[in-house]
Amino acid sequence: MSEEKHLNEKLYYSIGEVSKVLGITTSKIRFWEKEFEIIKLKKNKKGNRIFTKKDLEKIKLIQHLLKEKNYTIAGAKKKIRKNPKKTEIHQKVIENLKKIKQELIEIKNNLS
Repeated sequence: MSEEKHLNEKLYYSIGEVSKVLGITTSKIRFWEKEFEIIKLKKNKKGNRIFTKKDLEKIKLIQHLLKEKNYTIAGAKKKIRKNPKKTEIHQKVIENLKKIKQELIEIKNNLS
């Protein structure tokens, strides 16, 4: 079972799981947590960070703005504050298009 499918079955994720799926370091996640108010820190009884699916989507959004759109941290904060819903929807559309592209590439490769 792929890591992403496994994550879809869970209610909460550790910072390590989020790091592995998104391909970013745990320290970067902790830094973004402090910088972006859309990430609401939650901890379990042991004091470990726990993330929900919604948190994961918000981190993906931040990653998209910073890495793919080349926003600065200040620019990404401004973009999220200005129109959070539109920004989130736009990022999800791009993510879905990338998945479709990957599926089409796999189909093409299987036909060859």
